[in-house]
Amino acid sequence: MIYLLAGIVAALVVAYFFSRKSNGVEEEQVVVADDCCGAHEVCEADSLLSSSDKAEYYEDEELDSYKGQSSTDYTDDQIEQFREVLFTLKEREVAGWLKSLQIRQINPPEIIREEALMIVAERRGA
Repeated sequence: MIYLLAGIVAALVVAYFFSRKSNGVEEEQVVVADDCCGAHEVCEADSLLSSSDKAEYYEDEELDSYKGQSSTDYTDDQIEQFREVLFTLKEREVAGWLKSLQIRQINPPEIIREEALMIVAERRGA
């Protein structure tokens, strides 16, 4: 079971990085509605990919100060700021939050990205 989850997380991380670049141009991401309408084979609310430039805030405006910072250059206190936001989100909001961070050019700390992707993967499996 843990190997399956680790494989899913790894695949999502790889897909995330490849989806950000297309012919050297970064693609913009969109935040979709929290609830899925059920009309899609794969729920767009859980999708980490989209094409709009509209960011949605999840009471996390303070994270804008980390725009452009490398995901490996965070202090423990900064990581805790991201973790506090992550743990206040509803499960269905996590994918939208990741998309919002990407639109805002905020690279979350690696550990937070992994935790968020695991939540998204678990939600998709439910």
